[in-house]
Amino acid sequence: MRLIRMLLLPVLALTTLSAHADDKDVARLTQLLEKSQTLTARFSQLTLDGSGTRLQETAGQMSLQRPGLFYWHTDAPQEQLMVSDGKKVSLWDPDLEQVTIKNLDQRLTQTPALLLSGDVSKISQSFDISAKEAGGVIDFTLKPKTKDTLFDSLRLSFRNGLVNDMQLIDSVGQRTNILFTGVKANEPIPASKFKFVIPKGADVIQE
Repeated sequence: MRLIRMLLLPVLALTTLSAHADDKDVARLTQLLEKSQTLTARFSQLTLDGSGTRLQETAGQMSLQRPGLFYWHTDAPQEQLMVSDGKKVSLWDPDLEQVTIKNLDQRLTQTPALLLSGDVSKISQSFDISAKEAGGVIDFTLKPKTKDTLFDSLRLSFRNGLVNDMQLIDSVGQRTNILFTGVKANEPIPASKFKFVIPKGADVIQE
C-alpha cells in the first residue's frame, strides 16, 4: 500500500507564502484545477527505482468532484481503494481486509492525490511552484516547503487544459509516473461513488 499512502500522506503544517513563489504560475495552476469541477479518467502508474528499474506497475480508475470528493481504485491483482467523502478519507486494502480512515483536514487537502479535488486557494502555502509551457502542454513543478515528506518534487502536467500526467520523485530518486487517459471533465458523477461502505468483517483503523 506504499504508493497509495504516498499519494495521501499529509505534509506538515502550512507555512507562510514564500517570496520565491511565482504568483503567475500559482494563478495559472489554480485556474486549471478549478476549471474541472468533476473529473473522471483511467490511470496507469509505473514506479521506478533510482536506477530506472521497474518496481511496480498498476492501473485503475479515478473520479473527483470539488470540493474534496475523491475516488481512486487500483485494479486487481494489486487492488486498493481510496475514497474521500469530503470529511473523511477511507483507504481499503482487500488483501489485508483492512480499512484505514483519516479525517480530511487542511493538510490532507494539500497532498498530491487530493490536490486534484481539494481547495487550491492556498496551494502556494504548501508548495513552491514553477511552470513551463510548450504547445498545448503546461508542466507545473511543485516542491514541498517542508523537508519531512515522502517526495521531493511533484510534476503535474496539463494537455489542452485537462490533467494529463503526474510524476513524484522521492529523496532516493524513486519515481512514480501516473498517466491519465480518457479524461472527462464536468460530467455528473453519482454521489454513491464517494461513499465508502466498510465491508463486513474488515479490520478498521482510525487515524
